[in-house]
Amino acid sequence: MYPALAVLQALMNDGMHEKDGDSIRPSAGDLRLLWIGGTGGMEEQLVKQAGIPFEAIPAAGVHGVGWRALPGNSVRLGKGFLAARRILRSFKPDVLFFTGGYVAVPVALAGRIPGRGYPRPRSLLYIPDIEPGLALKSLARFADRIAVTTPGSQAYLNKNDSVVVTGYPTRSGLTNWSPERARQALGLGADLPVLLVFGGSKGSRSINRATWSVLADLLAEVQVLHITGQLDWPEVDSVVHGLSDSLPGELVGRYQPYAFLHEKMGAALAAADLALCRAGASTLGELPLFGLPAILVPYPFAWRYQQVNAQYLADRGAAAIIQDADLPQQLLPVVRDLIRNATKRGQMRSAMLSLAEPDAARLIADQLFDLSAEGGGRL
Repeated sequence: MYPALAVLQALMNDGMHEKDGDSIRPSAGDLRLLWIGGTGGMEEQLVKQAGIPFEAIPAAGVHGVGWRALPGNSVRLGKGFLAARRILRSFKPDVLFFTGGYVAVPVALAGRIPGRGYPRPRSLLYIPDIEPGLALKSLARFADRIAVTTPGSQAYLNKNDSVVVTGYPTRSGLTNWSPERARQALGLGADLPVLLVFGGSKGSRSINRATWSVLADLLAEVQVLHITGQLDWPEVDSVVHGLSDSLPGELVGRYQPYAFLHEKMGAALAAADLALCRAGASTLGELPLFGLPAILVPYPFAWRYQQVNAQYLADRGAAAIIQDADLPQQLLPVVRDLIRNATKRGQMRSAMLSLAEPDAARLIADQLFDLSAEGGGRL
């Protein structure tokens, strides 16, 4: 969701652009944008907050689901295709932009069938993770052009695919925080290092609980900025009460938990000296953007996508890796080793910064403008 929002921000902000002396872009005010997403969840809310019209369709996965769920999911997929077909006939887009997910499959299939009075829309697929999942590999067959985060993704794609390396698109304004202002906004002091702990958009139970199990030891040396996710947020009160019973108030104040951060996620990344997190695709873009050294914990039930992402950063000296099963034993010693070794963190920071692609959103927007050049700019 966030990569797509970043690209749409770039589309809306770019306006008219001259290329080789000829205007190839509609003005930002002439663009017509429509987001097709799934029903339920926070996607619709965030998209509408960004000022983008939203249409929901039914969708569900069919790969890797149990036989009991397969018939129902297949029906939802069929309904999603019909709904997507109706939306595309009405909106008549020139270009379709996909970033993956169940919803993309019925929309891509619907987009392959030309409608009356308008040609088949062209399509751009963006692959966030280094290794694409099955749905993205399937979508690659329908895409006119494919954007990838790193050159390594090309090994997983057909050699005949039209692939461009853009980097991971990050949201506009994410870096509008100085470390000092970020710490102040998040209730953090300037005197101690900050460990930023977070999972995916829903948090990570294993990371949360491993962190809580050694929290008293961590707070002796660092401030902990902890984004728990909504599911584990009810446990935070008991954690804080436990700290209050066993630690001085000064140390308890070093723990700053949040259920979720959206607008202030840039502040969290700017304030931190070290991150402990999963290895989802966003780590390939956001950590390099801030030069933030990281301890990555690949999610063990997501095929090998996160392991591949983590290994990419670790091989370049920008991150360390702890496997999920090893968190209880390794979290504290690995964090201590990096927090106490400023020289090593400095080397990791330099390595991470060297991987940053701050113009990724604009580069993908350029691809969309190019694909829509022969149409009316309806994206």
